[in-house]
Amino acid sequence: MRLLIMGPPGAGKGTQATFIAERFGIPAISTGDIFRANVGQGTPLGVEAKRYMDAGEYVPDSVTNNMVRNRIAEPDAAGGFLLDGYPRTLAQVEELDGMLAESDHKLDAVVVLTADSDELVARLLQRAQIEGRADDTEDVIRRRQEVYLAETEPLIAVYDARGLVRAVDGMGEVGEVTQRIAAELDDIDEN
Repeated sequence: MRLLIMGPPGAGKGTQATFIAERFGIPAISTGDIFRANVGQGTPLGVEAKRYMDAGEYVPDSVTNNMVRNRIAEPDAAGGFLLDGYPRTLAQVEELDGMLAESDHKLDAVVVLTADSDELVARLLQRAQIEGRADDTEDVIRRRQEVYLAETEPLIAVYDARGLVRAVDGMGEVGEVTQRIAAELDDIDEN
């Protein structure tokens, strides 16, 4: 199964991606985790990515596209994958379409987590305190929400027109959200 998980920053994509990946035996591929690892290691990609991340902006498509292309070509993703944090722009949708076409594959579904924006700010501020994440200040969080609305939210319409969107309420306990997602995806798995 080849899936995307989308939603605003703090909606629980990373948490839910873990459960989805385990359920379907596919790797959860998070661009955010890859960026943070590179930043932590001080790689050239990490230095470049950090500059954008600290400002609440997206890392340029050229860097991100190559990273994703290489990752989904790895052996553990041969039977499917769950992408978290990609695509984020219309150009990246086109790039992903091309990557999938090259391997004669297609997306099975796009899980879209929905949530209240003020609740998301509170979640991310709490996470920043717990995890010591310097990139999660209130100004940066609100800027990331603005960027999401302007650049990423329009992708949902593209995937909805293709009949791939499965909108799931991301509010509530983690287990409740997981059950909602499972209910949306189980019918796809049966087909």
